[in-house]
Amino acid sequence: MQSFRTELENPVVEKEIIELERKIRAYREGTMVEDKFKSLRLARGIYGQRQPGVQMVRIKLPFGKATFKQLLRISDISDEYAIRNLHFTTRQDIQIHFVSLDRTPELWAKLAQDDITIREACGNTVRNVTASPQAGIDPEEPFDVSPYAHATFSYFLRNPICQELGRKFKFGFSSSTRDTAFAFGQDLGFIPKVRTVNGVEERGFRVILGGGLGAQPMAGHLVHEFLPEDQLIPYSESVLRVFDRYGERNNRNKARFKYLIQKFGLDEVKRLIDEEQIASKVKTFEIDRDAVPQPEPPALSPIEAASVSDPIAYEVWKKTNTWEQKQAGFYAVYVKVPTGDMPTKDARVLIAGIRGHVADEVRITQNQGLLLKFAREESLPHIYNVLKEIGFAKPGFDSVADVTTCPGTDTCNLGISNSTEMARVLESLIYNEYEDLVYDRELKIKISGCMNSCGQHGIANIGIHGSSLKAAGKVVPAAQIMLGGGVLGDGLGRVAERVIKVPSKRIVAAVRLLLDDYLANSTSDERFHDYFDRQTKDYFYRMLKPLADLTTLVEDEFVDWGHQETYEQAIGVGECAGVVIDLVAVLLFEAEEKLGWANESYQAGAYADAIYHAYAVYISTAKALLLDKGVHSSTQIAIIRDFDKNFVEPGEFLLSGGFESRVLEINKHEPSEAFAREYLAGAIDFYQTVAAKRSVTAEVNG
Repeated sequence: MQSFRTELENPVVEKEIIELERKIRAYREGTMVEDKFKSLRLARGIYGQRQPGVQMVRIKLPFGKATFKQLLRISDISDEYAIRNLHFTTRQDIQIHFVSLDRTPELWAKLAQDDITIREACGNTVRNVTASPQAGIDPEEPFDVSPYAHATFSYFLRNPICQELGRKFKFGFSSSTRDTAFAFGQDLGFIPKVRTVNGVEERGFRVILGGGLGAQPMAGHLVHEFLPEDQLIPYSESVLRVFDRYGERNNRNKARFKYLIQKFGLDEVKRLIDEEQIASKVKTFEIDRDAVPQPEPPALSPIEAASVSDPIAYEVWKKTNTWEQKQAGFYAVYVKVPTGDMPTKDARVLIAGIRGHVADEVRITQNQGLLLKFAREESLPHIYNVLKEIGFAKPGFDSVADVTTCPGTDTCNLGISNSTEMARVLESLIYNEYEDLVYDRELKIKISGCMNSCGQHGIANIGIHGSSLKAAGKVVPAAQIMLGGGVLGDGLGRVAERVIKVPSKRIVAAVRLLLDDYLANSTSDERFHDYFDRQTKDYFYRMLKPLADLTTLVEDEFVDWGHQETYEQAIGVGECAGVVIDLVAVLLFEAEEKLGWANESYQAGAYADAIYHAYAVYISTAKALLLDKGVHSSTQIAIIRDFDKNFVEPGEFLLSGGFESRVLEINKHEPSEAFAREYLAGAIDFYQTVAAKRSVTAEVNG
């Protein structure tokens, strides 16, 4: 490990990588328990695969932006540590698979040399901040949202308030009212707005709160028509503070922010957000509008005219996969990447071929493709030829022929049935039987291997997720069909409704029925979700019901897409703990560790961080004593109140004014040096008292 430690310029990242290596060793030696290590590993973008003994590593690329050098670096990493493939995700990350856990620190160090991180790419943290890939070149945008997405990513990375959330939290920034970043489906979604006050133009955002996909997709709630740009970070911090304190922690199925709104009501959640503002590190936050400069266009020089072997195919590609930027004279080029997978050898050919013809920046798109910028029209035939050479010149980007899908049972622990081969089969159906639909960007098919919506099926016009059925004493791979979801625009959207479940091998027939019916019976310009409303859910259920008849199954329908053997359902639940642990001792150890972080932050003058670490000390320490008494609190606020009920009120623990009053001083004061000193001193005293009490109890019981 020594060989890479001195190569990193950022001491914070170097410390994190060394810590990861040390904790992997502790885990291997049995001195760090599985659950604790799993939490740390996930927060470093390292995720267990379906296949035992190997990991998926998720590389966090804020708003999907990467330079050519960074893409080549990731390709080199995939060649050396993974399986020579890049998987582009719906949150604009890159995933590589089949990585050895022991090699992940070395891998991270090499990524860090080109300013690439895996920190907080997974786990109960702020996940990758997404944005419309066309941001900065979109003719319809009020302004470029890229600097705002970058500021959000930077501010919350390593921020104490979001290191141990009850569940993940997702931000998304759309470039215009078209909402191509799905603001309505994010925990916090933003639509850019401009207003003029006293002759001065002001930037801000329409804010959507509490959306989310998962097994129960929900559209978010409008909470601000216009949030001034300098309030973006303070407001977001207040939201995260509320989520951390009040969010569910025991039942993961009810732990996303959307369920907090469902539990308390929107008005109460908004009140709690307002209550946190005094404690926020910043009251205003000026966004550096120049933090994400536009890449330089390629040099203006004579370009040798390229000929194309199939002019008709080229014209279709040009019409569906390119468009004129707001910068006059330049085109954006979409690269359709089937199932989001690009072999590294093809990535290298692509970058070598497009150098000098596009700007040195690539954006990963929410439908798992790529966006290239600043191409001149005379370069388009050459770019097409490069893409055709590597097999990525199919037309119909973001159309019904561009099926979004997660990896499913290829690698994911939670996959129920194969999604990638199903996507390929459905794309072939469109190209072979519905070729005119490659021009239709209003109709979408999206697939997930399970109900968790990694493939965005919950907001698709035609959504499909993996499932299973039982017939003739055997398990049949199945597809749950959901219909009627979609983007309405300006932060509004709708989730798809479950209609019927059919055997997976019948999905082609099902999609054919749906498309034929829609094309034959919809009115001019009637979007699919409007057609779904007009015909009603029952109409589609009756149409598809014959395909759900299990008495007519043939042998092939017991075999999943992409397989030869009879289907056997094998659903994982992540890597389960196989050891008995003293959870109370673990929590007290964590509290001691957080106390160290609090002291470090205080000494560095980071008083807001010191206060929040001290708050975490209170929570971990109180939770330890409650667990020792068999009390399992499901939220941080419940821990605080249960501690009063079980320890302070019976007189077992003497705290003037009560535990809740003391701990919640955090949102009653500005994060000043004086308050940080007082609050930290209280946390130290509380921890030391509990640790001593626990030690005495252990001696008596021993």
